[in-house]
Amino acid sequence: MKEFDRLVEIIEKLRDPEKGCPWDIKQTHESLIPNFIEELYESIEAIENKNYEHLAEELGDILLHIIMQAQIAKENDRFELEDILKKINEKLIRRHPHVFADGHATDAYGVKMNWERIKFEEKKHSRTSAIDGIPRTMPALIIAQRMQEKAASVGFDWPNVMPAIEKLKEEISEFEEALKNDDIENMQDELGDMLFSIVNISRKLGFDSESALKRTIKKFETRFRKIEEHFRKNGKNMLESSLEKLDEIWDIAKKNE
Repeated sequence: MKEFDRLVEIIEKLRDPEKGCPWDIKQTHESLIPNFIEELYESIEAIENKNYEHLAEELGDILLHIIMQAQIAKENDRFELEDILKKINEKLIRRHPHVFADGHATDAYGVKMNWERIKFEEKKHSRTSAIDGIPRTMPALIIAQRMQEKAASVGFDWPNVMPAIEKLKEEISEFEEALKNDDIENMQDELGDMLFSIVNISRKLGFDSESALKRTIKKFETRFRKIEEHFRKNGKNMLESSLEKLDEIWDIAKKNE
């Protein structure tokens, strides 16, 4: 806690109207949003790359933003850092009745569903639907998965992954029909339905669809760069090669991973 208190003191000094830093003094809740988002994504990247030294640094940057937001709020008599800590402490106890009270949960999935149900009960005076409260600024895959999770928390869910797979097959068939009819608008709708169904399969298997897609993007990038490297080493133009040849090099890159 010594270092935490030191960070609070440093930010207070940076925000001092007379002796502080001009840039820090100028900041508002809103002006910090772009940097806040950037730090969050840098932390995610560090986790995905298993770079834990970098993660420690990036988490520090996120903590800096939290303390800065709290300091700005304190200066404007909105709330203080203690209010933030009190709220999250009370929320964690309230939403873990299987730990702090006489609630019951057998596995991680049950805990998550309990969390969603308790959250809905807490906020039902300000929300009209179980799927309210999802920030629409998040990536679409994350929105889709969170919406499905919230719907599942009130019983709108298949018992296992197989019906979700069958639903994907149905959506693919409907997309193919729209493609056959050259129905552009319907094609886009069905493509969205296919993506939503894939997210549902990912969720039912306990995977994060956003992370799964990022893994594939990383694989594609690695293999594509290998193709480019092959043509550079052989002094040839990739644009002049056949698709069959490109696929052949792709398969080699895949086997060598």
